[in-house]
Amino acid sequence: MTLQGKNALVTGSSRGIGRGIAFKLAESGARVAIHYVQNEAAAKNTLAEVCKRGGSGFIVQADVTKPEQIKAMFKRVAEEFGTLDIFVSNARPEAAEFFQAPMDITLEQWDTAFDSQAKAFLVGVREATPLMKRGGKILAITYAEGSRTGGLQPWVGMGSAKAALESLVRYFGVALA
Repeated sequence: MTLQGKNALVTGSSRGIGRGIAFKLAESGARVAIHYVQNEAAAKNTLAEVCKRGGSGFIVQADVTKPEQIKAMFKRVAEEFGTLDIFVSNARPEAAEFFQAPMDITLEQWDTAFDSQAKAFLVGVREATPLMKRGGKILAITYAEGSRTGGLQPWVGMGSAKAALESLVRYFGVALA
């Protein structure tokens, strides 16, 4: 599949799964916005590797727990690309920010998990869709624990946030059809 002429934004793409997604998009010819929150050097390294793989793009910093920064990130995407064809919501905070059992998680940790997943996706999709004038693809990265209740106990914050994210994906599936 060729993605020549397509523009993508992958949150959390300076490392991990997001980095791998950015590489595959680049190998298919897409221009990729590489998002990071703290590690600019890793983002620059990812962009350099994207370019080696036939893609191009730019790096953009934003804390996805902050809606105003998400909006600024999409504004930058609009300035750089003009349009957006693919939005991959992948970013999440480090586990220390939310990794607690149900009886121990603080409300701040709970909010961090939900803000980085469900709220970030809600705001991201609302910002992405006006840039998708030719249609597009919106993906949310989740995992099995997000669909299970009571699995890994210290994962209650992120597991619950991912479950909310999965529900929101289905709501948007209907709303944007």
